[in-house]
Amino acid sequence: MEGSVLMFWRYAAILLISVLTGCASTGDWSSDVPTRQDPRAANAKRVNLKNQSVSDLYAPSSNLWIRIRDGFEMEPMNTPLEIEQVRWLSARPDYVHRSMARSSRYLFYIVQEVNARKMPTEIALLPFVESAFVTHAKSSAKAMGLWQFMPATGKDFQLTQNVFRDERRDVLQSTDAALDYLQRLHKQFGSWDLALAAYNWGAGNVSKAQKRNLAAGLPTNYLSLKMPNETRNYVPKLMAYRQIVLDPKAYGIVLPDLENHPYFVAVDVGSDIDVALVIELSEIPEDEFHSLNPSFNKPVILSNANQQILLPFGHAEVFQENLKKYTKPLSSWTAVQVTKTESVEQAAKTLGVDADTLRAVNGIPKSMRIRAGSTVLVPKTNQRPGDISVALAENGSLNLDKSAPKNCAKGAKCAVAKTGKGAAKGNSSANNAATQHKSASTGLAKSAKNGSSNASSSTPKTSASKGASKIQ
Repeated sequence: MEGSVLMFWRYAAILLISVLTGCASTGDWSSDVPTRQDPRAANAKRVNLKNQSVSDLYAPSSNLWIRIRDGFEMEPMNTPLEIEQVRWLSARPDYVHRSMARSSRYLFYIVQEVNARKMPTEIALLPFVESAFVTHAKSSAKAMGLWQFMPATGKDFQLTQNVFRDERRDVLQSTDAALDYLQRLHKQFGSWDLALAAYNWGAGNVSKAQKRNLAAGLPTNYLSLKMPNETRNYVPKLMAYRQIVLDPKAYGIVLPDLENHPYFVAVDVGSDIDVALVIELSEIPEDEFHSLNPSFNKPVILSNANQQILLPFGHAEVFQENLKKYTKPLSSWTAVQVTKTESVEQAAKTLGVDADTLRAVNGIPKSMRIRAGSTVLVPKTNQRPGDISVALAENGSLNLDKSAPKNCAKGAKCAVAKTGKGAAKGNSSANNAATQHKSASTGLAKSAKNGSSNASSSTPKTSASKGASKIQ
């Protein structure tokens, strides 16, 4: 018991790392330097010993699963669909255990946010249904992240998608946006099962289904509405996870031990810093870093992007100590805006960089030209020092055209097929609309930000219905 208490105090003490101290030769990470803060980026727990008590961190239970069970509020449906989903999961204990193990990095934070909003803790289990807690999961409909935001809806909820980052994959930002969305849907429809149906199918579709039932003199609750099979099974899937968390032994499932304390520390970015350097200084495996920080599209993290680095507790302390001793440049990359449409080779010559490097770091396929106005990452030089600007950090996009055929005579008007999206754009097309999860037709839009996302070819795919059964 004494060892557990000491360990807990160690965890609590490390929370003091919220703003890094110590200097490096090319960047000041001192807490004396104010940084622009996105309110959503500040949700990870912090303690300032000058005016707060570490004891405030003590949780009512040492077991996170107990805390989750205590917060259950939704009534089981006890329908054949729910029973079928429970049977499906209980027949696949290895799959359930893998997704439960993945959740250990994020679940405490999500439960904290759900509790703070006084929402039922069943909502904290929703990423099991959406993505099986795979942060870089991507559906065939281009929904991304733990909460599977579509591109247009991500922009509606101010999740930046540009050449540098895709906040639909950001753990803090996407969780905040998803809970915002669900609360608004609950206010609109008056029940959590209808709110969840709207989250999956679109609020417009649920409203239309209710109107059809009203016209026919039928009830307008979840079980009475006519809806696609994906949505019909959506709430039963969530309730199946609820049943397993409530009584895992009854279904032959062993839940992993999850302690009721934060897994990660949110570290403010005070200067641009290379991803590889963060991994080196924090002494964590590369895959662990990317599991906690899946939104970064490029090998550099920008100070002007309101970004935070999530690090496991002990490694955040290691990172702080190693950074204090580090005297070399923190970042080796900067960004420039291309002024005219040209090939990679031409742009590389203009910018004075290696063509292969330019193509590789920016993910530009062969036979593609860079369109004027695009933002590209290039090695930092004495002629290009300093951090990447706010304007590029917030609005940088990469737009590409197919190159003209080689046999096209000089000066001739040769047809060049244009790719409007480019290799790195994240805009949604019209056919992603109402029938797809989290479409832009909900009418719940916030002001959208400009930007395009750099799609990753290595992203695992979920089914178009974003059910967890497609993720192993």
